[in-house]
Amino acid sequence: MTTALITGATAGIGAAFARRLAGDGHNLVLVARDTERLRAQATELHDRHGIEAEVLSADLSEDTGIEAVEARLEDHRHPVDLLVNNAGFGSKGHYLDVPMADELTMLKVHCEAVLRLTSAAAAGMRERGRGGVINVASVAAFLPRGTYGASKAWVVQFTQGAAKDLAESGVRLMALCPGFVRTEFHERAGMGTDNIPGWMWLDADKVVASALADLARGKPVSIPDPRYKALMGLVKVTPRGLLGGVSARTGRKYGPQ
Repeated sequence: MTTALITGATAGIGAAFARRLAGDGHNLVLVARDTERLRAQATELHDRHGIEAEVLSADLSEDTGIEAVEARLEDHRHPVDLLVNNAGFGSKGHYLDVPMADELTMLKVHCEAVLRLTSAAAAGMRERGRGGVINVASVAAFLPRGTYGASKAWVVQFTQGAAKDLAESGVRLMALCPGFVRTEFHERAGMGTDNIPGWMWLDADKVVASALADLARGKPVSIPDPRYKALMGLVKVTPRGLLGGVSARTGRKYGPQ
């Protein structure tokens, strides 16, 4: 049986990946900060699907947390075949209103942790000639909208470049770029969601199904819904100056800064 390691595994897209992969018969390494929640999740998935589910409590905003996950990914006796870098968060407020410590923490989780964990996993995968990495980004990566969008743009660019470099190795890397997904993301950031149109919401389980299908196809970037594919198509042809104004207005209404 293959093993998948998922960060931010206890809620939202991470939990949806855990459910789907356990249902498909993969053993899991579940990573998050809440130990009790991790243990409850691991027990439920083991009992329901008969898979093995390890629990790894780690805070990816700290070096010790990143190092703990790196060590697990580098354990050649128990190799990880699929890494899902899903941990992340948003901040409420405009640029210069968000404390610098929070901005740096976001870069630590979204960029440094993704770089270090992807590298730790991909090195062993390349030696074995197989494996996959899904780095969860966002459609915000394609919009000029503050630190959140910038950090997710880095995830997309890094993943695309790494995928190209490892194209002949048997290791697949993909950036997953969903739109609004019904998770705990906005609640944790203190953002209201009542003003987000219903058509913009995606189902986490459907996002995961689409992502895994795109990974199997070898796509370096996955936008898992026709509606958002169409929107991002418009973004590509919209002048950057106009796009910046539209992004700022919609960001104030709907999204993280």
